[in-house]
Amino acid sequence: MKIRVDVDISPKELREFLGLPDVEPLQQELLERVRENLRSGQEGYDPAALLKPLLPANLAVLEQMQKSLWGALARNTDKDAPDEPS
Repeated sequence: MKIRVDVDISPKELREFLGLPDVEPLQQELLERVRENLRSGQEGYDPAALLKPLLPANLAVLEQMQKSLWGALARNTDKDAPDEPS
């Protein structure tokens, strides 16, 4: 026997039903601070530094592989380049 119940409510309504606090004002304040720091160019607030903790560790392996491939390509390109006349 299976019973299925579909409920069509918004996230806000669900939070209120479960008794969870409304954190939207806090989120807005934090987001505004991050925007201000990005605009002012403060150290540690560049987009790459902000997103790094959110990215999986496997991307570091891909980055190393990319560097390795670019290095191999650069070495082969230098080797195949014609010698410049003196």
